[in-house]
Amino acid sequence: MGKQRKRVITGEMVSPPRRDEKPPAFHRKEKKKKVDIGKVFINISIGLCIFSLIWFFYALYMRSSLAKRVITLHPSPPVLDANSSSAKVSPERFWGSYRPQVYFGMKTRSPHSIVTGMMWLRQFSDTDMNLRHTCEQGDHLPGYGWLMHDGMTFGVQEIRDHDFTLTTEFVKRMGGDHGGDWTWRITAKQHSSAPQPPVISLMFYAAADTHGSLAAHVEERNRLASIAGFSEELGNFKISFRKPAAGELSNAKYASYNYLQTVSPGLEKLTDIVKHSLNRRFVYSPPSGEKRHYIAVDTYKPPHHPNQQKQADTRKESDFLVHQVTVQMPFQIEVLFESGSFHNRPNQLVGSVMTEELQRRKDNFIAKFEKTFGLERKGFSPGQIKFGKAALSNMLGGMGYFYGQSVVQSVYNEYPLLYPAGPLFTAVPSRSFFPRGFLWDEGFHQLLLSKWDPQVSREAIAHWIDLINVEGWIPREQILGDESRSKVPAEFVVQRNENANPPTLFLALQELLEQLSSNPEKVESQPTLPFLRRLFPRLKTWFEWYNNTQAGPQPNSYRWRGRDKDTNLFLNPKTLTSGLDDYPRASHPSADERHVDLHCWMALSSGIMASIARLLGEPHQQYELSHRLLSDNNLLNELHWSEQLHAFSDFGNHTHAVSLQREKVYVPPGQPRQQFPVTRLVRSVRRAPKLQYVNAFGYVSLFPFLLHILKPDSPQLEYILRDMRDSNKLWTPYGLRSLSKADPMYMERNTEHDPPYWRGPIWININYLAVRALHHYSITEGPYQEKAAALYEELRTNVINNVYRQHVETGYIWEQYSDTTGKGQGSHPFTGWSALTVLMMAEQY
Repeated sequence: MGKQRKRVITGEMVSPPRRDEKPPAFHRKEKKKKVDIGKVFINISIGLCIFSLIWFFYALYMRSSLAKRVITLHPSPPVLDANSSSAKVSPERFWGSYRPQVYFGMKTRSPHSIVTGMMWLRQFSDTDMNLRHTCEQGDHLPGYGWLMHDGMTFGVQEIRDHDFTLTTEFVKRMGGDHGGDWTWRITAKQHSSAPQPPVISLMFYAAADTHGSLAAHVEERNRLASIAGFSEELGNFKISFRKPAAGELSNAKYASYNYLQTVSPGLEKLTDIVKHSLNRRFVYSPPSGEKRHYIAVDTYKPPHHPNQQKQADTRKESDFLVHQVTVQMPFQIEVLFESGSFHNRPNQLVGSVMTEELQRRKDNFIAKFEKTFGLERKGFSPGQIKFGKAALSNMLGGMGYFYGQSVVQSVYNEYPLLYPAGPLFTAVPSRSFFPRGFLWDEGFHQLLLSKWDPQVSREAIAHWIDLINVEGWIPREQILGDESRSKVPAEFVVQRNENANPPTLFLALQELLEQLSSNPEKVESQPTLPFLRRLFPRLKTWFEWYNNTQAGPQPNSYRWRGRDKDTNLFLNPKTLTSGLDDYPRASHPSADERHVDLHCWMALSSGIMASIARLLGEPHQQYELSHRLLSDNNLLNELHWSEQLHAFSDFGNHTHAVSLQREKVYVPPGQPRQQFPVTRLVRSVRRAPKLQYVNAFGYVSLFPFLLHILKPDSPQLEYILRDMRDSNKLWTPYGLRSLSKADPMYMERNTEHDPPYWRGPIWININYLAVRALHHYSITEGPYQEKAAALYEELRTNVINNVYRQHVETGYIWEQYSDTTGKGQGSHPFTGWSALTVLMMAEQY
């Protein structure tokens, strides 16, 4: 037998569990613990996923919501009722010369007006094509502009082409339900220097802008005698083209007639359509003279580009009719618009009836001009008074009515969006170069127009403020409609909602407030109070938008957004948003900048907000507090006074050691140079920038003085008056130059293609503010009162004399003036803020 094995037992003996037996308690706890931890992790993961999804969708919602804010209009009731410009509510202003971009034309103040206009063409000339229609500097006309225009009922304009002059006159007559009748009279006279009387073609046209219909009534085979039309806003109407005559009482002259009946996809296409319909097959055969082929409208043939893929124009086409009359000078011709709802018309507004009506309007204009501005009483010459009337008339005749959508973008939009469609009734800076609305220009425009007609100013300001979005932003350049957009380079079309413009509308509001407070019983001022009441909710948001979005790095400091970012190409990156474009700022844009001009604009605006709020019985304490704080001369000195320059200055990341230099391009030996890129001018920085005062003495340095922020006993005022009068700095015989002659940036190009703009030339809007400020300090008690009074007389005289002299010599009022010769330069005619010369003549500030 084998040995029996011993079992060694250590501890208790554990028998294997049976299947129906429960596991011991601590095993169960351990397992449960593991299960609980797993569940927790699962729950946390699920929770995080849900939270992430919620956050993701919330972020999407917020981004979508924020993206829409830029195109969401302000929720308060509009300042103007929807039909405020209609024929029923405002019949006397319904029709007008609201097409400043064309030499002569009229439309109504409505979104899709029937438009009328005139083109002309010199026949048998050396040049192949000289069709005139839209105001173009390239036409090189010796002069054109309104001589008289009351902004409402009549206008007289003179257009000087090279060897003849066209005088365009219009008169309106109220009657019916659709804005009444009007008549044009065109008088053509040759210049004495012309070797023989020129033959020209006038082309009168009417075009529907997607609404309305036009039907031609043709007589004598080719003569468009009249147009019968209909639109919802005009009802039935008729446009009649009378035959040309040598004078008002003369018989009809020989003329050749042609007409064009077609359609147009947009108003910006009218010139091209006429050009592509011209034909030389017609014969001009006067009774006593040789037969000659002349150019006339025939059949429209769209241009064909076989090798060019062009996107089809999908817009709705509208009726377009052209009446061409070809006649030898001198002659006179009339075009008559008659409203179908004017039933009790006493007679037709033509011939002697129009002459009498026109003379009555002229007499009223002359009397009102003298009553308003008193230039005759002040001893100005007849020539200077005529100039003053023309300056005012050109601003009134440059009022436009636009409708359309801005193209806008915020940081929350990947691509630009279309702003809600809306109207804008505004003056324009220049009919040839800037025939659209500019926010900071408009405040200056209304300083003059509010003296002439406060209602025009109230309506223009209301139109601008009604464009405000829910954030409080107004696009600074209004490019509304295809006709406006066709004249703007693509890079300037998109408006960005972080970019401001000087809030100059507060200057115009200040003027309306002063008119109301000085003579509250005056009929013209009485609508101002209800106007301000409707304006105020939007005005509050506008002011808050500046405070929130243009705040600077330190408390109560401000910084313009929107400076050019490509610092490699600019000698000094532009600040278009400030209105002063290339005026020298900190060389390296940064969030550390403080801009003195914007600080002063906010000081002015807060004070006017306080005045309006107090007048309306609204809370005004916060505005008054802001005004006191921002006007505090000690704070202003602390933020902006440069002891080195002894002047007010911007502050930022800056170096003076910059210049434009030609890029170096390596050309391998033996390789032709033309195969390599053309070298550009790029910025060279010779010394690193640092935080410091910019120390560029010029217009920006004057703002505490220009906007009356400085106290009359401020020692800084003494420095400003001294440096302003220094001919090595700002003083010239023609006005104040924009940048000191001693500054390194004086008259320096900003890029290869950008000549100096606000770096030396004389600008009338700032000179007006300077003359106004000198007048203020000359009548305010203080140690510099006499000095201010002497400078006031001298500067006012210099500016008036030079602008007038240049107008006589060139036929134009100009955008800017040379600081060395006084010659006009830049765009012309520029009867935006340069027309403020009239207020300097009248001494009305």
